[in-house]
Amino acid sequence: MKARFAEERDLPAMAEIERRCFHTPWSEEVLREDMTGNPMSVYIVLDADDGEVAGYMSFWQIFDEGHINNVAVLPEYRRRHGASELLEFMTAVSEERGISSHTLEVRASNEGAISLYRKFGFEEAGVRRGYYEDDGEDAIIMWRNHEG
Repeated sequence: MKARFAEERDLPAMAEIERRCFHTPWSEEVLREDMTGNPMSVYIVLDADDGEVAGYMSFWQIFDEGHINNVAVLPEYRRRHGASELLEFMTAVSEERGISSHTLEVRASNEGAISLYRKFGFEEAGVRRGYYEDDGEDAIIMWRNHEG
């Protein structure tokens, strides 16, 4: 699997990934508005060997910080290092753009994602109580600082 910058033609696949991976998915229109109308946004997709878009991630560059919005890989492509590929690509892009730190929120129950983020240097920095609207679950705030 290989990560690359997303293109508008990837929007239907990203919307399908949203529907299959998240409790409250972003619509294709919301994704389109953010990807094409927000100069701070960066979208990355994960191409599977069979040509399908297997995952995607998005973040906003706000000065020298990256605010990660979504990281998702379709269930049938998980455990093949796809999320790591997305994060590695994001890290390289961020370094080129002068981003020195990243933040994200992750469901407190998502131990797999928390473990992955730790491998990429993210550390827990706080909790947002009742962050997720669908079920009121807490979010763990994580930060990654890179001195480059």
